[in-house]
Amino acid sequence: MTQQEPIRVLVVEDDPVAADAHMMYVGRVPGFVAVGKARTGAEARRALERTPVDLLLLDLHLPDVHGLHLARSLRAAGYHADVIAVTSARDLAVVREGVSLGVVQYVLKPFTFATLRDRLVRYAEFRGAAGEASGQDEVDRALAALRAPGPAALPKGLSAPTLERVTGALRDAQGGLTAAGVGEAVGISRITARRYLEHLVEAGRAMRRPLYGQVGRPELVYRWVRGGAK
Repeated sequence: MTQQEPIRVLVVEDDPVAADAHMMYVGRVPGFVAVGKARTGAEARRALERTPVDLLLLDLHLPDVHGLHLARSLRAAGYHADVIAVTSARDLAVVREGVSLGVVQYVLKPFTFATLRDRLVRYAEFRGAAGEASGQDEVDRALAALRAPGPAALPKGLSAPTLERVTGALRDAQGGLTAAGVGEAVGISRITARRYLEHLVEAGRAMRRPLYGQVGRPELVYRWVRGGAK
């Protein structure tokens, strides 16, 4: 039995920190290999001319073109790579438009490795379906492989509405915030705020640094990672 070829992924993302994180995430999922990264739509086209690609991990807000416009132009040029859109845009009209352009999944920022791994594994299951379906049930199962059973689970004790408020407070703070500052802005305790902030750090959407100059242990200051507001 011959070993199945890995699914080749091109990461298209203009933020270098996010691009490196996405490359690392893809490389950690068995059956997938990141073959390169592109910062713009033009770089993505050049990469596709050089390297065979099965799947684009595509940020929708690129410096030179909207991601869906890029996907449309690639389809017209004969490229048939599927697309997983990576974005924080929540416009359902954009989601509907993407379906006709080969967008098989959407991943909303900020996300964890577990979220992307789930989408990639489901895509691989869908892609691996072959042969002739025996009936409607088998067709339904193949399509269902692309659908997550529900919103990606947050760590126990965290809620999506509070995460969104913490994200907004951190994104709006130009110089960063401590856990106490976030807690005051959002209306939660410092300890709770720190749990959400650490989740954002783990997801690659925030950074932390120690604040020295005070008596006792240095306090941590959290800052939103550039590109997270997309």
